[in-house]
Amino acid sequence: MSVVRPQEAEPALWQRELREQFPIITAHPELTYLDSGATSQKPQAVLDAVHTYLTTANANAGRGTYPWANRTTDLVERTRRRVKEFLADPEPRRSAVHFTSGTTEGLRTIARDWLPAHLTDGDEILVPFADHRANLDPWLEVQRLLAERGIDIRVRALPYQAESGDYDHRALDRVIGPRTRFVAATHIHHVYGGDMNVHRLRAAVGPDVPICLDAAQSVGHLPLSVAEFALDVDFVVFSGHKALALPGTGAVWARNARGPAFEPDGWQGTPNTVGIASLEAALDWLDAAGIDRIAHWTGALTARLTEGLGHLASYEILGCQSSLAAHSTLPAAQRRHGIVTFRHHGIPSDDLGFILFSHGFMVRADSLCQAGASEKDGSVRVSLHVYNTEEEIDRLLSVLASLD
Repeated sequence: MSVVRPQEAEPALWQRELREQFPIITAHPELTYLDSGATSQKPQAVLDAVHTYLTTANANAGRGTYPWANRTTDLVERTRRRVKEFLADPEPRRSAVHFTSGTTEGLRTIARDWLPAHLTDGDEILVPFADHRANLDPWLEVQRLLAERGIDIRVRALPYQAESGDYDHRALDRVIGPRTRFVAATHIHHVYGGDMNVHRLRAAVGPDVPICLDAAQSVGHLPLSVAEFALDVDFVVFSGHKALALPGTGAVWARNARGPAFEPDGWQGTPNTVGIASLEAALDWLDAAGIDRIAHWTGALTARLTEGLGHLASYEILGCQSSLAAHSTLPAAQRRHGIVTFRHHGIPSDDLGFILFSHGFMVRADSLCQAGASEKDGSVRVSLHVYNTEEEIDRLLSVLASLD
């Protein structure tokens, strides 16, 4: 099993040691993977954990008394505890972790199995209408399901700042009222890459309203602590495959301090045990590598790309315009976290994606599953992780400049 280099190592050496632990990256030096917001690549330690599990303990969890089944049951429960540790859960005995196939299923599980019992006729919920569709559609589905039972609830839209894409905290008092019972929000926006300042939502709705956080673009990319007031949320939902684990893996963390305790309805069936094994290994790897250092590295690459693009007249960078300079000190600047999305004024985004791949760059080029009026407007998204380098960003900027 691969071992990450000690965190005290010099940054460039530290990053190079980590990059070499991703077999798919080292096997294709001619390609540059810039789509980690869609799914991350996997370090050898995760691949080794999967192989070890499948060759030594592959069995069903909670359905046998023989050693393989017992080890699998232990794995599932151990990974639940590991998720709580990774999120710095201050009250792990109270909270719960439920494994899902990813963020989308996790949000729908909360919407269908938990939220209806929390709502009565005339209540209101506050949800994002310009984030990922996975964090909008489930809440609209709740409204339809309750309407079929004769319970009418109002779904209100979180207000946005047009200049940054952040939630508009100045307008929150116009949409929050005495019947606000639930808020759904996003931690890091999947298009703009900005921190959505969820602490402002908590301050606006008060201490009693549950908040559900879509953390698909933050878990595995930057530190996330539910022990801090800044993330005083009730649910954290994320996808393992964006956090170095296998596809089909995700989790819902529930604080269980506001509203009824979270417990998915119905018979759960067989969990994705191999995916859970990969998630445990991925969280271990991230901790050993240093999630804070990973965030600093990708943040520096993001600033390098954003500043370079800002000098190219043919490109429009989406999101906060005051953060285009890498060393901006403007108080309103909303830092991008590993994600830069842009458009070319003359080249359609899908064509630009093909052009970039012809130069070895793999990027996302489409509507990015964004809800709201802008979802039909295509764009190119570059999303980064620790295996990306300054040299890759400079080569990308060179190609983009040739099209300016």
